[in-house]
Amino acid sequence: MAKRSMRSKSRDSAFVQANVHPLFPGRSGHGAGWTPHDPDGQFRDRKYVKNIRAMSSAQQEFMDAIDAQSVVLALGPAGTGKTYLAIAKAVEALEAGKVSRIVLSRPAVEAGESLGFLPGDLQEKLAPYLRPLYDALTERLGTKRLKAMLTDGVIEIAPVAYMRGRTLSECFVVIDEAQNCTYTQIKMLLTRLGWRSTMVLTGDPDQTDLLPGISGLADIAAKLERLPDIPVVRLAEGDIVRHPLVASMLTVL
Repeated sequence: MAKRSMRSKSRDSAFVQANVHPLFPGRSGHGAGWTPHDPDGQFRDRKYVKNIRAMSSAQQEFMDAIDAQSVVLALGPAGTGKTYLAIAKAVEALEAGKVSRIVLSRPAVEAGESLGFLPGDLQEKLAPYLRPLYDALTERLGTKRLKAMLTDGVIEIAPVAYMRGRTLSECFVVIDEAQNCTYTQIKMLLTRLGWRSTMVLTGDPDQTDLLPGISGLADIAAKLERLPDIPVVRLAEGDIVRHPLVASMLTVL
């Protein structure tokens, strides 16, 4: 009986080995399969790095502007690293003692579909809208450390509607998805800036979820671009650091 069981396991093992193949065979050296590779032929396996570095000249311009100025706008398509770089620089400033806390804000606007009634308290209702900010922070800080900082108020994540009437001093403020803010909302956010603070606004004017003509990001950027002390960094398809197909799709969509 034991021998029969061993023979059965041996046949099952041989069947699995014969019928299971790698999804991307080129990665394991068994033929030229499809791979999401870089132009130089290296695989795009992205690993966590403590000290971030720019992947393009425009990203470097963005990072340098954050270091040099108090208000910075970054406009560009999805995948150009706007949010991630802004949050990474915020964490860097906090750890270096340049600011005492981080304030992240995002408009609670549905992306083309209604989420309907969401159960739970206020934080639970807003969680789906603020999830991308949590994801970026988790990667930079880790889950346990992020939870502790949120509990202590060192990091605050709030919707745009909760920013009115505040003065944010000694803060690193990131306003994400600013293309979903009206002109009045962005003006209100910009005037929250206090002493020894840095404010970064990121967004893609071409991907607003508001009705045509309501988004104020493009108009605000055009006006602020005339001021020498407020850099407006414009990223393009060539700065996309996501899957290479994202850049290809955006050229035709």
